[in-house]
Amino acid sequence: MLNSKLPLWYQVAQSLRAEILSCRTTEARRLPTEAALANQYGVSLITLRQALKSIEDEGLITRRRRLGTFVNPGALAQRPLKLLGSVESVFAQQASEQTELLEIGGDVPVPSELAPPFDAGARVSFFRRLRRDQGEPVSYALNYVLLEHGRRVTAGQLGRAPMTQVLRRDLGVVIGRIENTLEARQASPEAARLLSCELLSPILFFTGVSFDRADRVIDVAQIHYRGDRYKFSVGFDVAG
Repeated sequence: MLNSKLPLWYQVAQSLRAEILSCRTTEARRLPTEAALANQYGVSLITLRQALKSIEDEGLITRRRRLGTFVNPGALAQRPLKLLGSVESVFAQQASEQTELLEIGGDVPVPSELAPPFDAGARVSFFRRLRRDQGEPVSYALNYVLLEHGRRVTAGQLGRAPMTQVLRRDLGVVIGRIENTLEARQASPEAARLLSCELLSPILFFTGVSFDRADRVIDVAQIHYRGDRYKFSVGFDVAG
């Protein structure tokens, strides 16, 4: 059902994007004609062409005069992140990413929306990073680290490794457990700008809360993953 509060072309573009990404193939795939798509979505040809231009500019499709519109297989590649019960396995998968440190904020109060996990009156250091794979933005990460540890984190360390690895390997912090959640969200203006995706397009929003052995929260990570470039899979070892 179309939403009257959003431009028609934008809604059609989002629907087409989702349909294309749900049907992956290694071969170029031809879409129905513009007239057929316009009829399918109940919009004019002008609106349909505006939607196609949006996803063409994104590199998802190619329109060829007199031949039709084709899906670009290379644009469909997703970077998998497999969660196999070991933080080291996740670190290894992120080794090829290039990290740009956007901001370091020292000694700031815990944001109100994150107050429950931290102890009352806790102060944190704040970090913002953008990760790229082969030059393309794939994730935007924010970390709120307990001040006693965060003030020791350097830009050089974060350029080489994820925060959890920096805390454990470089700072010697003992992490007792990590609680992770993953949910689908719509890209905020900031996330859309940094990840080079459409405003309100689907993203994967990851939250990781790290605790020390005394069960104190020492780090809260919030990571925005481009939904069209990342997928998550989870594996379990089952004892015989």
